[in-house]
Amino acid sequence: MTKSLFTVAFYNLENLFDTYDDDLTNDNDFLPNSVKRWTPKRYHNKIRKLGFAISNIGKAETNESPALIGLAEVENNLVLDDLLNSEHLADKPYDYVHFDSPDERGIDVALLYDTTVFEVEVSEVFPVHIYDENGSIDYTRDILLVKGFLYNEMVYVMVNHWPSRHDGELETEPKRIAAAEQASEIIQTIKNENAEAKILIMGDFNDDPFSNSIKHLMNSNDLYNPMATLLSDDSGTTRHFDEWNLFDQILFSTNFFETIPNRLSFSSAALFDEDFLKQYRGPFKGAPFRTYVGKKYKGGYSDHFPVYILLEQN
Repeated sequence: MTKSLFTVAFYNLENLFDTYDDDLTNDNDFLPNSVKRWTPKRYHNKIRKLGFAISNIGKAETNESPALIGLAEVENNLVLDDLLNSEHLADKPYDYVHFDSPDERGIDVALLYDTTVFEVEVSEVFPVHIYDENGSIDYTRDILLVKGFLYNEMVYVMVNHWPSRHDGELETEPKRIAAAEQASEIIQTIKNENAEAKILIMGDFNDDPFSNSIKHLMNSNDLYNPMATLLSDDSGTTRHFDEWNLFDQILFSTNFFETIPNRLSFSSAALFDEDFLKQYRGPFKGAPFRTYVGKKYKGGYSDHFPVYILLEQN
């Protein structure tokens, strides 16, 4: 019997802001009159490039664009609408799930899905409660949970973007541990409702597969992380100076290893680090081809590579 392969992906889009001022968020760096000069031309160039990248994730193996794509760093519904109406996605049957989060910069997570293969049943968001040293709330991205039928099988998809390392890896680690604990609470709630639930947990975790926050998430919830083997000295999803990190990951409940007729099972995992997504010259050759480096416009895609897994239907 022939097996069918399907792609589930995650991609941090690096500051996908529109060009309009939002008084409720700190988007002032991404306006036409800002120092970065985020003009409509630059915006639509990025939209077009991201659409091309997304449409090709996993296509070499499946001959199709992804069934599901988790996204990070999207500002609002407008940028998602523009993305889906862009040149390389306009003919794809995609829709999305998105909620505005309390993140101070106004960047959120979202889930794109192929409406012909995924049917949303329920979607909701869960805040991550973290605090600064003075006790004030440190607003960050919510965790998005989408429950639906993927190829007629119930799955739960969690999309994450955990607190950054901006103020130091060790200094900010407690914030990512808090995010891992919130994610664990969501998983336990799902399992209380459905002990056999199939769960996909994807995101930019701002930690590597062997970091304490990810180990906490895995060990508390009987999860498998296929991304653990993809990080090396010369390979990852994002690069800071000469060091690679693999912050972008897709984990899943271990029942994706079960091979049952007409059910989805795990096949393989990979980085989507095609040459067109890479810096092609200079000291950072091979690193992700970014839209900006500091305030300097480069015209690239993102400072992260996408990741994906292949699921097969037996």
